[in-house]
Amino acid sequence: MMDLTKGQWVKHVVTHPFEGFEDLRWKKGGSMKISWFIVFLLFFSVLAYNRMYGFQYYSSYDKIFNLVPYIFQSIIIFLTWVVANWSMCTLFDGEGTMKNIFINTAYALVPYIVGSLLCTFLSHSLIQDEYIFIQTISIITECWTVILLISGQKAVHQFTFGKTLALIALTIVAMVAILFLLVLVLTLFQQIAIFIMSIYTELSYRIRV
Repeated sequence: MMDLTKGQWVKHVVTHPFEGFEDLRWKKGGSMKISWFIVFLLFFSVLAYNRMYGFQYYSSYDKIFNLVPYIFQSIIIFLTWVVANWSMCTLFDGEGTMKNIFINTAYALVPYIVGSLLCTFLSHSLIQDEYIFIQTISIITECWTVILLISGQKAVHQFTFGKTLALIALTIVAMVAILFLLVLVLTLFQQIAIFIMSIYTELSYRIRV
C-alpha cells in the first residue's frame, strides 16, 4: 500500500470511494484533527448556504441571526450520527470504533461540503437560466457523498453491502430517537430553569416588601 500523509489520505479516500476506506482502515491513516476541521467546514457550509446564497435563488427573512439552528443542522446531527451508528454496530457485531466512525463519516462528507460551498459561490455569478449547472453540481456531490458514506460504513465495520444498508437504516431510526430524547431533556431543563427563576423572583419581591 501507498505511504501517504494525513492530508493526502483525505484526497485518496474521496477519489477512490470503493477501496479508499479499506486502505485507510488497514494503514490507520485517519486523523481526528482533520476530521474535526471537516466538521467545522460542514458547519460553515451550512451557514453559508443558508445566509450567503444568491438572493435571486434564495432570500432569508430572519430578522434575528441565530447560530443555534446551524449548529444543530451540522455539528449536532453529525455527532448524533456517530453515536447512533456506534450504538447500532454493537448489535450487528461491527468492528468499527467510535473514533473510526467519526473519521470515516467526516471524510465522506467532503464532496457534500465542497459542492455546497461551490453552489453558494456560483449562485452569485450565474443567472436563473443557468441554475441547471448548480443543480447538477449539487446532485453529483450529494450522490458522491452517499456512495462514500456507504463505502465507509462497509469498510469500518467489515459488513456486506446489504448489512451495511440495514445498519444505516437503523442508524437513522436511532438518530430520530436520540434527538427526540434530547429535545425532551432540554425542554425539562428549560422548565426547571423557569421554575427556579420564578421562585427567585417571588422571593426577591417578598424580601423587598
